[in-house]
Amino acid sequence: MSDLYYSIASSVSDIIYKEKGSKFIGYAYPVSSEEDIELALANVKQKQHKARHFCYAWQLEKDYSRFRANDDGEPSNSAGMPIFGQLQAFNLTNCLVVVVRYFGGTKLGVGGLISAYKTTAQQTLQQAKITKHTIDEQFKIQCNYDLINVVMRYIEEDNLQLIHQNLEMNCNFTLGVRKKEFNRVLQKFQKVYGLDVKHPSLEKEG
Repeated sequence: MSDLYYSIASSVSDIIYKEKGSKFIGYAYPVSSEEDIELALANVKQKQHKARHFCYAWQLEKDYSRFRANDDGEPSNSAGMPIFGQLQAFNLTNCLVVVVRYFGGTKLGVGGLISAYKTTAQQTLQQAKITKHTIDEQFKIQCNYDLINVVMRYIEEDNLQLIHQNLEMNCNFTLGVRKKEFNRVLQKFQKVYGLDVKHPSLEKEG
Protein backbone atom coordinates (compact mmCIF):
# COMPACT_ATOMS: atom_id res chain seq x y z
CA MET A 1 0.00 0.00 0.00
CA SER A 2 1.34 3.44 -0.91
CA ASP A 3 2.41 5.74 1.91
CA LEU A 4 1.96 8.83 -0.26
CA TYR A 5 -1.07 11.02 -0.79
CA TYR A 6 -1.70 14.18 -2.77
CA SER A 7 -3.77 17.28 -2.07
CA ILE A 8 -3.89 20.91 -3.18
CA ALA A 9 -2.02 23.72 -1.48
CA SER A 10 -4.67 26.44 -1.78
CA SER A 11 -8.08 27.16 -3.23
CA VAL A 12 -8.83 27.83 -6.91
CA SER A 13 -11.75 30.06 -7.90
CA ASP A 14 -13.77 31.23 -10.88
CA ILE A 15 -12.55 28.88 -13.61
CA ILE A 16 -15.10 29.46 -16.39
CA TYR A 17 -16.13 27.00 -19.10
CA LYS A 18 -18.94 27.72 -21.58
CA GLU A 19 -21.00 25.30 -23.65
CA LYS A 20 -24.00 26.23 -25.82
CA GLY A 21 -24.84 29.25 -23.71
CA SER A 22 -24.53 27.47 -20.35
CA LYS A 23 -21.77 28.76 -18.09
CA PHE A 24 -19.91 26.45 -15.73
CA ILE A 25 -17.73 27.91 -12.98
CA GLY A 26 -15.21 25.73 -11.15
CA TYR A 27 -13.87 25.94 -7.62
CA ALA A 28 -11.43 23.72 -5.72
CA TYR A 29 -10.69 23.80 -1.99
CA PRO A 30 -8.26 22.00 0.30
CA VAL A 31 -10.42 20.48 3.07
CA SER A 32 -9.83 18.15 6.01
CA SER A 33 -13.35 17.58 7.33
CA GLU A 34 -17.01 17.68 6.37
CA GLU A 35 -17.25 20.94 8.34
CA ASP A 36 -14.65 22.46 6.00
CA ILE A 37 -16.69 21.20 3.04
CA GLU A 38 -19.92 22.76 4.32
CA LEU A 39 -18.19 26.11 4.85
CA ALA A 40 -16.69 26.05 1.35
CA LEU A 41 -20.04 25.13 -0.23
CA ALA A 42 -21.74 27.94 1.68
CA ASN A 43 -19.09 30.35 0.43
CA VAL A 44 -19.67 29.35 -3.21
CA LYS A 45 -23.47 29.53 -2.84
CA GLN A 46 -23.22 33.01 -1.36
CA LYS A 47 -20.91 34.15 -4.14
CA GLN A 48 -23.01 32.62 -6.95
CA HIS A 49 -26.43 33.04 -5.31
CA LYS A 50 -28.32 33.30 -8.63
CA ALA A 51 -27.19 29.87 -9.86
CA ARG A 52 -29.48 26.80 -9.69
CA HIS A 53 -26.95 23.98 -9.66
CA PHE A 54 -24.01 23.57 -7.28
CA CYS A 55 -22.62 20.17 -8.19
CA TYR A 56 -19.63 18.84 -6.33
CA ALA A 57 -17.43 15.95 -5.30
CA TRP A 58 -14.98 15.53 -2.46
CA GLN A 59 -12.50 13.01 -1.12
CA LEU A 60 -11.08 12.85 2.42
CA GLU A 61 -8.48 10.95 4.47
CA LYS A 62 -4.89 10.03 3.73
CA ASP A 63 -6.03 6.61 2.51
CA TYR A 64 -8.70 8.16 0.23
CA SER A 65 -11.37 6.23 2.13
CA ARG A 66 -14.16 8.84 2.32
CA PHE A 67 -15.77 10.46 -0.70
CA ARG A 68 -19.05 11.80 -2.04
CA ALA A 69 -20.49 13.10 -5.30
CA ASN A 70 -23.62 15.25 -5.63
CA ASP A 71 -25.56 16.06 -8.81
CA ASP A 72 -27.63 18.81 -7.13
CA GLY A 73 -30.65 18.46 -9.39
CA GLU A 74 -28.86 17.52 -12.60
CA PRO A 75 -29.66 14.10 -14.17
CA SER A 76 -28.27 11.19 -12.14
CA ASN A 77 -24.50 10.74 -12.48
CA SER A 78 -24.20 13.56 -15.03
CA ALA A 79 -22.36 16.00 -12.75
CA GLY A 80 -21.07 14.72 -9.40
CA MET A 81 -19.43 11.58 -10.77
CA PRO A 82 -17.63 13.34 -13.65
CA ILE A 83 -16.26 15.79 -11.07
CA PHE A 84 -15.25 12.92 -8.79
CA GLY A 85 -13.58 11.23 -11.74
CA GLN A 86 -11.22 14.20 -11.99
CA LEU A 87 -10.33 13.95 -8.30
CA GLN A 88 -9.36 10.37 -9.08
CA ALA A 89 -7.53 11.32 -12.29
CA PHE A 90 -5.40 13.84 -10.36
CA ASN A 91 -5.10 11.35 -7.45
CA LEU A 92 -6.26 13.93 -4.90
CA THR A 93 -7.64 13.63 -1.40
CA ASN A 94 -8.61 16.24 1.22
CA CYS A 95 -10.03 18.17 -1.69
CA LEU A 96 -13.45 19.53 -2.70
CA VAL A 97 -14.36 20.51 -6.26
CA VAL A 98 -17.54 22.49 -6.91
CA VAL A 99 -18.91 23.30 -10.35
CA VAL A 100 -21.65 25.94 -10.55
CA ARG A 101 -23.92 25.97 -13.61
CA TYR A 102 -25.93 28.79 -15.13
CA PHE A 103 -28.36 27.43 -17.72
CA GLY A 104 -28.07 29.14 -21.08
CA GLY A 105 -31.38 28.07 -22.63
CA THR A 106 -30.15 25.11 -24.67
CA LYS A 107 -30.30 21.64 -23.16
CA LEU A 108 -26.99 19.80 -23.35
CA GLY A 109 -28.29 16.28 -22.81
CA VAL A 110 -26.73 13.84 -20.34
CA GLY A 111 -23.65 13.32 -22.50
CA GLY A 112 -23.12 17.05 -22.89
CA LEU A 113 -23.48 17.61 -19.16
CA ILE A 114 -21.00 14.86 -18.34
CA SER A 115 -18.48 16.39 -20.72
CA ALA A 116 -19.01 19.93 -19.43
CA TYR A 117 -18.75 19.05 -15.73
CA LYS A 118 -15.71 16.85 -16.37
CA THR A 119 -13.96 19.55 -18.40
CA THR A 120 -14.67 22.28 -15.85
CA ALA A 121 -13.38 20.14 -12.99
CA GLN A 122 -10.31 19.21 -15.02
CA GLN A 123 -9.50 22.82 -15.91
CA THR A 124 -10.02 23.87 -12.31
CA LEU A 125 -7.62 21.26 -10.94
CA GLN A 126 -5.08 22.09 -13.63
CA GLN A 127 -4.82 25.53 -11.99
CA ALA A 128 -4.19 24.05 -8.53
CA LYS A 129 -0.79 23.58 -6.94
CA ILE A 130 -0.67 19.89 -6.08
CA THR A 131 1.33 18.89 -3.00
CA LYS A 132 2.76 15.47 -2.11
CA HIS A 133 2.63 14.16 1.46
CA THR A 134 3.90 11.05 3.20
CA ILE A 135 1.81 8.95 5.56
CA ASP A 136 3.85 8.70 8.73
CA GLU A 137 3.79 6.57 11.85
CA GLN A 138 4.87 7.82 15.26
CA PHE A 139 6.53 5.87 18.05
CA LYS A 140 8.12 6.73 21.38
CA ILE A 141 11.44 5.84 22.95
CA GLN A 142 12.61 6.05 26.54
CA CYS A 143 16.23 5.50 27.57
CA ASN A 144 19.03 6.52 29.89
CA TYR A 145 21.54 9.23 29.03
CA ASP A 146 24.17 6.73 27.90
CA LEU A 147 22.04 5.77 24.88
CA ILE A 148 21.32 9.29 23.60
CA ASN A 149 24.11 9.16 21.04
CA VAL A 150 22.76 5.89 19.64
CA VAL A 151 19.25 7.32 19.33
CA MET A 152 20.46 10.51 17.68
CA ARG A 153 22.63 8.54 15.24
CA TYR A 154 19.65 6.37 14.22
CA ILE A 155 17.49 9.48 13.79
CA GLU A 156 20.07 10.93 11.42
CA GLU A 157 20.72 7.65 9.54
CA ASP A 158 17.05 7.12 8.72
CA ASN A 159 16.09 10.81 8.37
CA LEU A 160 13.44 10.47 11.08
CA GLN A 161 11.24 13.30 12.33
CA LEU A 162 12.16 14.37 15.85
CA ILE A 163 8.69 15.41 16.96
CA HIS A 164 9.42 15.78 20.66
CA GLN A 165 12.28 15.22 23.08
CA ASN A 166 12.65 15.52 26.83
CA LEU A 167 16.13 15.09 28.31
CA GLU A 168 15.33 15.36 32.01
CA MET A 169 15.29 12.36 34.43
CA ASN A 170 14.82 9.83 31.65
CA CYS A 171 15.29 10.68 27.99
CA ASN A 172 12.04 10.56 26.04
CA PHE A 173 11.67 10.92 22.29
CA THR A 174 8.67 10.95 19.96
CA LEU A 175 9.76 10.06 16.44
CA GLY A 176 8.03 9.98 13.06
CA VAL A 177 8.87 7.71 10.13
CA ARG A 178 7.36 7.00 6.72
CA LYS A 179 4.87 4.17 6.92
CA LYS A 180 6.68 1.92 4.45
CA GLU A 181 9.87 2.18 6.56
CA PHE A 182 8.14 1.80 9.91
CA ASN A 183 8.64 -1.91 10.63
CA ARG A 184 12.31 -1.86 9.65
CA VAL A 185 13.07 1.23 11.74
CA LEU A 186 11.08 -0.02 14.74
CA GLN A 187 12.98 -3.33 14.72
CA LYS A 188 16.28 -1.45 14.49
CA PHE A 189 15.52 0.43 17.72
CA GLN A 190 14.12 -2.68 19.41
CA LYS A 191 17.46 -4.47 18.96
CA VAL A 192 19.26 -1.92 21.15
CA TYR A 193 19.45 -3.20 24.74
CA GLY A 194 18.12 -0.60 27.17
CA LEU A 195 15.81 1.22 24.76
CA ASP A 196 12.13 1.13 25.73
CA VAL A 197 10.20 1.38 22.45
CA LYS A 198 6.48 2.18 22.63
CA HIS A 199 3.86 1.88 19.88
CA PRO A 200 0.22 0.61 19.92
CA SER A 201 1.16 -2.33 17.66
CA LEU A 202 3.64 -3.55 20.29
CA GLU A 203 1.03 -3.32 23.03
CA LYS A 204 -1.39 -5.47 20.98
CA GLU A 205 1.30 -8.11 20.69
CA GLY A 206 1.58 -8.12 24.46
